[in-house]
Amino acid sequence: MAGVLDAAVDKEGLTEWGPGDFREPLAVLLDDYPGAGLNVIGEHILRSGIVHSLRMRLRTEEWIRRHPEILSERIEAPIVVVGMMRSGTTLLQRLLAADVRLHCARGWEVVEAAPKLGYDFAGTDPRIAVSEARENKSRELAPELFAIHPMYAREAEEEIVFLADAFLSHVPESGAHLPNYRSWLNTQDFAPAYAYLHRMLQFLQWQQRRRGVTAGRWVLKSPAHLGYLDALRNEFPDVHVVHMHRNPRTTVSSGASLNATLHAMHADEVDTRRVGAQWLERMGWTNDRAMAVRDSWTDESERVTDIHFGAAVGDPIGQVGRVYDAIGLPLTDTAVTAMTDWLANRPREVPRPPYELADYGLSDAQVDERFSLYNKRFRKDDQ
Repeated sequence: MAGVLDAAVDKEGLTEWGPGDFREPLAVLLDDYPGAGLNVIGEHILRSGIVHSLRMRLRTEEWIRRHPEILSERIEAPIVVVGMMRSGTTLLQRLLAADVRLHCARGWEVVEAAPKLGYDFAGTDPRIAVSEARENKSRELAPELFAIHPMYAREAEEEIVFLADAFLSHVPESGAHLPNYRSWLNTQDFAPAYAYLHRMLQFLQWQQRRRGVTAGRWVLKSPAHLGYLDALRNEFPDVHVVHMHRNPRTTVSSGASLNATLHAMHADEVDTRRVGAQWLERMGWTNDRAMAVRDSWTDESERVTDIHFGAAVGDPIGQVGRVYDAIGLPLTDTAVTAMTDWLANRPREVPRPPYELADYGLSDAQVDERFSLYNKRFRKDDQ
């Protein structure tokens, strides 16, 4: 572990890591990588990602040291979109983010959350160009990955990176075979990860205010939150959850496809059947936890808006209107116009590569059985 810590310190010239114990989860993760069958390129990619996370942590803490008012920023009543992959979470988040009254983290902010020290926030932020170049490079060098999980520099993006930067997240298992880290995570309290997310949102909000952004509430999104609704609400007590739903046959096969693609970027041999089995298990575990937490909320009807994929695609503005009604925020004509414009001009994604459950050793019957309780509770369509 000392190697990646030292590399980050050397690159940034900083030594203060801030609060929270990230070393234990990082150590468990690093100890599992040698058995993951990584190739040389995969080792480089994953190590570089860890060092980048550590550099952002160092840089963030120095910004906070210089500007302690950052920690006075209030993250008030965030709207958090959750749901399994390809259930419409991105659509809903970006529609909501079109409303200038709501904060969001753009792709360029997520990639490099902490600007270089001394940046004065005047003019066009140089991180935008860096992120756009990264977007173009990803299109060129990893077209299959970009087709499955595109990340745009100027679009609203999910904040899963901040959980990953705390080294308490399921991101690593999506890209490598990490059975020890995977099972260890199942027993962990994710409160430190959500405390770090809160801290990073304060930092981003402070930066946005420096750039003249005057929005109020945040609109967040990540399928990763689905298994940790308790930790999410403990950190953000006034949260409103938008829970997206879709046929698990579609969402599970999509997630398995993404994970298999990520594994193939890091290892020469990928057991796609193992990837499929692990993803089915993880998504079942995640949804079981989500349903149990929701059952424990006495104010669930006030705290959660359920939206089905077919309804979101068929009537996106109408479904967004349900969220506004639930949170007591007027859906203005200006906001509707902005959302309609986004729908008309949003990035047109390239076709995803074909995949089906059988490619990952799974069947419709297996998925239906594992998600029988979920389907009974939430399924309204077959999309």
